Amino acid sequence: MLRARRRLAVTLSALALAAGTGAATAGPVHANTNANANAGAGVDALQRGFADCPSLSELPEGADPAKWRCEAMTATGHLSLGRVELPIDRPLAITFAEGRVDGEFRQVFGAMVATPLRVRGTPLSITPRYGGYSDFESNDERRGELDLTFRISGPGVPRGCSIGTDATPVHLVLKETEPSRVVSPDPLVVAFGVADNRFAAPGTSGCGRLGPVLDRVLRLPAPSGVNSIDLDARVALRSYGGVG
Repeated sequence: MLRARRRLAVTLSALALAAGTGAATAGPVHANTNANANAGAGVDALQRGFADCPSLSELPEGADPAKWRCEAMTATGHLSLGRVELPIDRPLAITFAEGRVDGEFRQVFGAMVATPLRVRGTPLSITPRYGGYSDFESNDERRGELDLTFRISGPGVPRGCSIGTDATPVHLVLKETEPSRVVSPDPLVVAFGVADNRFAAPGTSGCGRLGPVLDRVLRLPAPSGVNSIDLDARVALRSYGGVG
């Protein structure tokens, strides 16, 4: 118990310094960048993503495997939440299946995997997590929609501490910034850009006594127009036809 209290005290002290007045708070808090990031990480992540494809038994009743496909997406880019600037330099990965049943477009989510993003100047990391809803059917208004939560971790931070919750996630409406282009015809890999700079970010949840300090450090809640996400995405596509 004493050790846990000491960890909490250290965290509170570090966060209080980061939230103090003066030049230290004039600009945003930045995440550490990894200049030596593996350039092939995105390709490897695409291949690993197929391991998270929904199985045939998970497809909707009446789905014709020959007309369904699994999509494994990886993306790098940049995330702004409140005053925090977080380069996404290690690919986050999203895998899902899509197709039609009786002419109606349907999707089945597979998995989302993301690396914790370390916030410079604090002992914190922020990890994007799937928030329970996605719709990747493109139309003239958007490229897709996605709900996320952002887990906050660090010394003394409660396990359930997050920005957004499963009940009230952060809702993204992703607009196309770069049109699709074929990177590889076989296997088919498509690249494109998406962004959303209109979503609001709530205050922290499940953070206990650290909640008010975290909200002050991160400047949360943050209204629409303050936050943004910008992604360069690659999607590998694989048909369910012939899958046993």
